[in-house]
Amino acid sequence: MSYVNEVLQQVIERNPGEPEFHQAVKEVLESLEPLLSVRRDYQKAGILERIVEPERQIIFRVPWVDDQGKVQVNRGFRVEFNSAIGPYKGGLRFHPSVNLGIIKFLGFEQIFKNSLTGTPIGGGKGGSDFDPKGKSDYEVMRFCQSFMTELFRHIGADTDVPAGDIGVGAREIGYMFGQYKRIKNVYEGVLTGKGLTYGGSLVRKEATGYGLIYLVGEMLKDNGKSLEGAVISISGSGNVAIYAAEKAMQLGAKVVTMSDSNGYIYDPEGIKLDTVKEIKEVNRGRIKEYVNYHPNAEYHDGCFGIWSVPCTIALPCATQNELDGKAAKELVSNGCIAVGEGANMPSTPEAIEVFKENNVLFAPAKAANAGGVATSALEMTQNSMRLNWSFQEVDDKLRNIMVNIYKNISSAAKEYGCEGDLVAGANIAGFIKVADAMMAQGIV
Repeated sequence: MSYVNEVLQQVIERNPGEPEFHQAVKEVLESLEPLLSVRRDYQKAGILERIVEPERQIIFRVPWVDDQGKVQVNRGFRVEFNSAIGPYKGGLRFHPSVNLGIIKFLGFEQIFKNSLTGTPIGGGKGGSDFDPKGKSDYEVMRFCQSFMTELFRHIGADTDVPAGDIGVGAREIGYMFGQYKRIKNVYEGVLTGKGLTYGGSLVRKEATGYGLIYLVGEMLKDNGKSLEGAVISISGSGNVAIYAAEKAMQLGAKVVTMSDSNGYIYDPEGIKLDTVKEIKEVNRGRIKEYVNYHPNAEYHDGCFGIWSVPCTIALPCATQNELDGKAAKELVSNGCIAVGEGANMPSTPEAIEVFKENNVLFAPAKAANAGGVATSALEMTQNSMRLNWSFQEVDDKLRNIMVNIYKNISSAAKEYGCEGDLVAGANIAGFIKVADAMMAQGIV
């Protein structure tokens, strides 16, 4: 049995019932085979065995009181996966689907994503099975305060710096930051995604979506294509989807779909982003309300049908494993030439295989959606320096980071015999930096 297969088997045995984590580890490790055949020292040092095992896994109870005075109890998680190149960095997700396996999959991906940004941050992830949807502001505040009352002892500006993710936006970050400051009596950049009045960075809200478009645009340019005139199908309607759509439109593309957990909209004339922002950001409503403003658009219950809409570029920006093999075949048959992952691991292995077989340009999440954490690192820098950069300064730095990520993963794929395979390129480029840092620090 090969070294990679031995480690994979060990991961499956040690982490039963965690299919998303198994999937993430399998995808990374299998693509490292060309590198490991050259770097035998990694095996001798047990790098794979160590990198798949989190440095620390924290699970805790989160009791809180709802508006009816009833005590509710949720479960909180923080997985501090790898600190070889810097303090743990990764978002907090509040969603009913959250469990330890989901957090470990996200944290494992975060190691390599953060490495690719070129900034000194390690990999971590956290969250809770709490659902903020339908809760009052006071209920969300009480939950966030209880959550931070435990989490505060495990994090810090030079230890572990969480951010937002699904279900955790500016409101939640604000409540958690306030509680951290209250308990610790320090004012430090312990969370990113903060409001602009208390240490946040310009472009942070837009960063993941903008970064996705910057990297996809570079990938297209490298292959003689362009965003100009492209018809784009986007899933999701959170920050990533909204600002990917905004930047794509600015660069001359037409976005025709968006979605949420209930269903999707299709507007053949092009999505009117001001309407989506009003529904989702101002009113916290559902995407189906879009057709009340634009009756020529269509609303469809359920999310999977979104990939049946003809497009030239697909940007899955909703959640993991939302785009399967069947959907990938529909996209190919409808003329899709490129896919960029805005969400974390939104394409199944079967879907990725379909894209490879049909020469569809494919930008994997750990590279394509790294703009959010890259700008979080820029926020950390501004906090440390007690400075605020302009929107243009941050946006320029973000664009440069995303262009460099594309160049690095493309070069790594070519160097190790898999030219054009950006999945392998991203895994190899991200892994080498972390592995070499682990080698230098001894067996820890």
